[in-house]
Amino acid sequence: MVLAFGLCTVGGRADAAPDKVELRLAAIFSDHAVLQRDRPLPVWGFTEPGDEVTVSLAGKTAKATADASGRFLATLEAIPVGGPHELVAEGRTRVVASDVLVGEVWLASGQSNMAMTVGGVLEADEEASAAIFPSIRMFTSVTRAAGEPETDVRGAWVVASPTTVKAFSAAAWFFGRDLHKALAVPVGLVVSSVGGTVAEAWTPAEAVAKEPLLAPMWERAQKATVGYDRVAAEAKWRKAHKRWQEEVESDRRAGRTPPPEPPPVADPRAGLQFPGSLWNGMVAPLAGLSLRGFLWYQGESNAGRADQYRTLFPTLIASWRAAWGRDELPFYFCQLANFGRIAPSGLDSPWAELRDAQLLTMQKTPFTGMAVLIDVGEPSDIHPKNKQEVGRRLALWALAKDHGRAHLEFSGPILKSQTTGDGKLVLTFDHVGTGLSTSDGRDPEGFAVASLKGAFLPARAKIDGDKVILTCPKVPHPAQVRYAWADAPEAATLTNSAGLPASPFRTDSRPGVTEGKN
Repeated sequence: MVLAFGLCTVGGRADAAPDKVELRLAAIFSDHAVLQRDRPLPVWGFTEPGDEVTVSLAGKTAKATADASGRFLATLEAIPVGGPHELVAEGRTRVVASDVLVGEVWLASGQSNMAMTVGGVLEADEEASAAIFPSIRMFTSVTRAAGEPETDVRGAWVVASPTTVKAFSAAAWFFGRDLHKALAVPVGLVVSSVGGTVAEAWTPAEAVAKEPLLAPMWERAQKATVGYDRVAAEAKWRKAHKRWQEEVESDRRAGRTPPPEPPPVADPRAGLQFPGSLWNGMVAPLAGLSLRGFLWYQGESNAGRADQYRTLFPTLIASWRAAWGRDELPFYFCQLANFGRIAPSGLDSPWAELRDAQLLTMQKTPFTGMAVLIDVGEPSDIHPKNKQEVGRRLALWALAKDHGRAHLEFSGPILKSQTTGDGKLVLTFDHVGTGLSTSDGRDPEGFAVASLKGAFLPARAKIDGDKVILTCPKVPHPAQVRYAWADAPEAATLTNSAGLPASPFRTDSRPGVTEGKN
């Protein structure tokens, strides 16, 4: 039996008493759910205020009392891999979520490249035909922006199969599939993503408001709320709605066509670009869900303000971890792929500056990891179709960092140091594997060098073990270097022995094209 509540549908069975709030579990705890193994399991839902609820799963039981709003939260002891189980909540009535597995759970978010489905990837039909993985499930949140934190999301768990997987987030799916193949445990993927959205919409409003370097963003947002009074707006709408209902009844008796229902007054804080709006509607209701970590693919919509992203992105990560009460939660993200105007390295580039902000975030923020995608993009398509490689590179981070697969090389080369002398620049790198290499077997391409104040010019590069040696006859005293520094660099061939691409980088601190853009 399916319980319908408002606009949200949740699997379960119940026998509700009349004139009482119907006991229900939050949508994330519904039929076919995957819950996190080997960690305490908070389970919540809604009932009459003050009611006591008993939650049970796989032989574990916990009790909770609903607060004044009717929300209850019971925390079960850690449960090992297994299932299928029944998740049961009992109070005045009894609700059951069936076919519940226990394994690995990841929350994936971002904009359209995270939302892009398997149906749009390379060899989509073949991928769908091979998707016989009933232990991988995906919960996709329905788009919802809100002015204040919501109590629940809309969505349902779907079991992976050839008939369902084309509607799954591709980046999350291929990540989960690789994780499942390596670990042989159930994998649950919770996807909350919306195309064309900015990072601040996914960041709690209070976190944006408290960060001094984001003050221009917050001040601009507040101007949009001038004149809006939520209480007055709701009262005005109720009055208009009551008048509309009376008109509908009058028109019905007279055989006339009734007028359209008056729309509620729009809350400016619920705009898709407003700080906190998507956090409120699509992430806050999931806060506290036991999970292994976060996946993130976003940045395209913030590229015009890439310098600001240096502050915004770490703020987002810290605020998410704070909401979960776990500073060590892994946060693995995708660096922007190549897209747009093909150009030589070293020129002004908002997308290069955004990638640099992402690289700096990884280097400065603990428990983060970055999948470099500079080689899988399509300059004419902002949605690269090779999401298989996107998922694989994210999964390498999780397997190496969170599941003991220390033998795996999980990152491409990351610049370690630079030395100058004798007309050369010598670069050393971390994550070289057994040695640096290139994607085409030739000398590396994509480097540009400059004197302290001169223009960046293409450089010749030679590999020497874990080093790259750069020279340029037109720059006799090179002091600075940029690699793959363009929206869509015409060349970016440096890899490690595992074939993973080097991250774009720069060693100069010249003002970028996005500096000061807030």
